[in-house]
Amino acid sequence: MPRPVRLNISGIPQHITQRGNNRQACFFTPCDYQLYLGLLHDACQLHCCQLHAFVLMTNHVHLLLTPDAPGAVSLVIRDVGRDYVRTINKAYRRTGTLWEGRFRSSLVDEEAYCLACYRYIEMNPVRAGMVRYPSEYRWSSHAFNALGEANAILTPHSTWRGLGGMDKDRQAAYRELFKQPLDELQIHALRYGLRKGLPTGHEGFKRQIEQALSVSLSDGKIGRPRKLA
Repeated sequence: MPRPVRLNISGIPQHITQRGNNRQACFFTPCDYQLYLGLLHDACQLHCCQLHAFVLMTNHVHLLLTPDAPGAVSLVIRDVGRDYVRTINKAYRRTGTLWEGRFRSSLVDEEAYCLACYRYIEMNPVRAGMVRYPSEYRWSSHAFNALGEANAILTPHSTWRGLGGMDKDRQAAYRELFKQPLDELQIHALRYGLRKGLPTGHEGFKRQIEQALSVSLSDGKIGRPRKLA
């Protein structure tokens, strides 16, 4: 069976997830999390991707990235995965992969879903019962986006910047968003987009993607448009 087509457009954010093989752990000590973030920083700089939000869970990761070139996200994930596994295997005297197949990706409608994706990513440890508040989890972007903690790996998206005139105002407005639970329909849309490799957004956004890439998304699958008789 052929692999599903990846939807890649420069300048449009992508929600990325990658899981550990057989849902097994891929981070074992704090040094491993730090290693992954360092490699991610280097790869984003090399391939011109902006990272807006992330969470590193025990057995999977979520990222929100905007590429400057259509294939840049794939290059980032390839480089990080390769170098991370190589280093971990050497350190722990293990062999084989850590990751479960291909990473999953979904183009994100920045007007309707970008901040929802931020929140979905940073709320992962809370949904998993690991912490009560996202600020209590060390390995996510929440300390930067909500509290202003310095983090050279992150670049705010324009929708985050639109929350206020100054960073302190944006951070305060961002914290306010977390006082209300994320809408279940938004959660479903974000998960469905990842599972199917489809855009997450309103119909107008999806039509924009269809026109830009000459693909059909109307039936929930990615394919070439039917030719008119």
